Amino acid sequence: MLDQPIFIGSEIYRGSSYGRWHPLRVPRVSTVMDLCRALGWLELGQYKTSPIAKPAALSAWHTADYVAAVARVEQSQTATPEDMARHALGTVSNPVFPDMYRRPATGVGGVLLAGELLADGGIVHVPGGGTHHALPDAANGFCYFNDPVFAIQSMRRNGAPRIAYIDIDAHHCDGVDHGFRDDPDTLLISTHEAGRWPRTGPLDDVGLGNVFNLPVPRGFNDTEMSLVVREMILPTLDWFKPDGVVLQCGSDALLEDPQSRLALSNRAYFDAVHAIMGATSRLMVLGGGGYNPWSVGRCWSGIWATLNGIESVDDLPVSAQEVLRGLEWCDSRHGKNPPLHWFNTLRDQPRFGPITDDVLQGVSMLRARLV
Repeated sequence: MLDQPIFIGSEIYRGSSYGRWHPLRVPRVSTVMDLCRALGWLELGQYKTSPIAKPAALSAWHTADYVAAVARVEQSQTATPEDMARHALGTVSNPVFPDMYRRPATGVGGVLLAGELLADGGIVHVPGGGTHHALPDAANGFCYFNDPVFAIQSMRRNGAPRIAYIDIDAHHCDGVDHGFRDDPDTLLISTHEAGRWPRTGPLDDVGLGNVFNLPVPRGFNDTEMSLVVREMILPTLDWFKPDGVVLQCGSDALLEDPQSRLALSNRAYFDAVHAIMGATSRLMVLGGGGYNPWSVGRCWSGIWATLNGIESVDDLPVSAQEVLRGLEWCDSRHGKNPPLHWFNTLRDQPRFGPITDDVLQGVSMLRARLV
């Protein structure tokens, strides 16, 4: 068993961008790496560089034609009409950019390595993972290769036959659902904003019985998230009894994120991660969505602290503040005048609130299935 959590990262994320106007133009994983190093949170032996998955590995779930197309379009930097029509490459959502094959292949390489490291138990954090929308033959929703699918497969090959996949991103995990909704040895739990793209994952969609979808309303808050973890996620894990857990922590459910209308603080993420840690002996934690460079960097760094039992500091040292002050963002709502706490702390103030009937009823309906 791993004697300490492992962080898997890569320098490919530094400066890699989907393009000037794309939501994924912002730095994310490199910010987490720099913050954690500035805070002394990457002890000797804890950091590992992600390998790049080879075409043969990627073709274990994606079609060989699709894998070849992504590699070819990266090399030529041109998508043909057929690439766009069949594989959704070169679209507004899934643009052509210099690292469009190597970057997502690095995410897959990271989770494949993580599954091997978790063979005897432990915790691995892969913030470059979490691209949960990609389909076998097409890019989808900013995602080119579906590394959560490979994370599940890798953990299974390495001694964990029953896997629970938990996704707290603001968007439903339609690609992962496509891969595992009818697999009796995979539990899928997803909380996501109701009515938001891709508009899949309704409450009454149960697959073969192991799919638990909870669409949540706008304004979903910390009080509601605590209820969901306590009354739905943890009891469902206890019911399913997985051998390992893959947790996708897309940070776009935070109040500051421009791609949802949810209202979580990052403390809700830290509390959820801490609770799920206690429910499994094998835990792989992925990134995912997150489009505000300050909030995603602070959130995923705080998750790494949580995995290590470190209290997220409320007064960042100068070296860590410099990492955050070096970020830029042109978002008109949030980016021009960032609040002070985005620079000097990793922890938001809690965002408590009322529990809506939609959340109460959804949790009740999902709990009723645990028989």
